[in-house]
Amino acid sequence: MERTYVMVKPDGVQRNLTGEIIARYEKKGYKLVAMKLIRLTREIAEKHYAEHIGKGFFEGLVEYITSGPVVAMVLEGKDVVAGVRAMNGATNPANAAPGTIRGDLAIEVGRNVVHASDSVASAEREIAIYFGPEELISYEKNVDGWLYE
Repeated sequence: MERTYVMVKPDGVQRNLTGEIIARYEKKGYKLVAMKLIRLTREIAEKHYAEHIGKGFFEGLVEYITSGPVVAMVLEGKDVVAGVRAMNGATNPANAAPGTIRGDLAIEVGRNVVHASDSVASAEREIAIYFGPEELISYEKNVDGWLYE
């Protein structure tokens, strides 16, 4: 099974969308294996968005992501990285299909409510930023036999 990092961003938390967002992932069948409410420091934000350092939008991105609490989580499931990205929809909500999280719940790219890792390698890197190995819970769910062949 694959794991991915997901974050409900400050606007999602402030708009009380956390429960709805998590429910969508769980209804799909993805397993929640770690979760916490945190306020990102600049240091963590810079580590998370390291590939954007030096770009014109970097400072605004760091200011936004550190502006309020976020919900950090790890989801597990078959092809979960691609599946969660599809559920989230296009980064720019104006281009996100109806039925996706961003298509239904967001309007502007700078307030697109949720982040998810874009590859397995990114997921491993991002999970390690937010969670220690002891915080990732492995467990069986009775429903797994109804989700996977």
